[in-house]
Formats: sequence, C-alpha cells, structure tokens
Amino acid sequence: MEVEAVAIDPVCGMTVDETTAKWSSELKGKKYFFCAPGCKKAFDEAPDKYIRK
Repeated sequence: MEVEAVAIDPVCGMTVDETTAKWSSELKGKKYFFCAPGCKKAFDEAPDKYIRK
C-alpha cells in the first residue's frame, strides 16, 4: 500500500501532493508546499501571517 504525501497550502488551505508540487518554500528547516505561484509569493512576503504558532 502506497502512502500519499499530502500537505496543506498554508495560504489557501488546499491540499497539495508533495511529490508533484511545483511550488515550495523552506523556512526554519520546514518545507511548505503551495498550489499556485500566488500562494507561494504571499507566503514568502509574510510567512508569519500563515504559520500557526
């Protein structure tokens, strides 16, 4: 049985397949995956707005 690597886009909340995601960013040793370039751009400009503490 194959396990899917699914992440949640921190900007819009969509599910993203980590193995095929085209956009990602790394921050403080954690990788974040995005559904579209606009979500990645928003995250990169203000990551604290999207990361739960």
